[in-house]
Amino acid sequence: MNPNEFCKVISSDTPDWSRESIRCFWDPGRKLLRSIRRFQSCQTRKGIFWKIAQRYWVVVHWFWSLMTQCEIHLNCQIDGGLLLPHPTGIIIHPDSRIGANCLIFHQVTLAGKVTLDGHVDIGTGAKLKGPITVGNHVQIGFNAVVTKNIPDNCVVVGIPARIVSVKSDE
Repeated sequence: MNPNEFCKVISSDTPDWSRESIRCFWDPGRKLLRSIRRFQSCQTRKGIFWKIAQRYWVVVHWFWSLMTQCEIHLNCQIDGGLLLPHPTGIIIHPDSRIGANCLIFHQVTLAGKVTLDGHVDIGTGAKLKGPITVGNHVQIGFNAVVTKNIPDNCVVVGIPARIVSVKSDE
């Protein structure tokens, strides 16, 4: 991998769909996301074929939810570019909204109406209790408990979560 790729700024508006592309046979996070996206695509179409396809994707979603022990509702609003590197034990409330190019590690819970704007990275075991909004380019530390709105370009940690640094726009 080119070292300059690490310095690339990740967009908070434009989804990077390549982050969700399936890379190998056993890629549970990406296959779980694919089942959600395909189910939602079938929901918008009419006809018997699409009803059957919709039920197929429900079964596929159930399988990958079982394998990963994740609870991500089929009608959850998820923008493109979501990464689930270790998709174990993630719980996302159906009213939550996830913005473009977010990263969610294992054992994360989004309880209630949580709105993640673009490019939010959530560390392992973090809990977000809504109704809250998390701004663009925010990093949430491991095991943080977020109960209040977070502005853009912040790093938050702790129980309860507090802002430890604000990144400057360069």
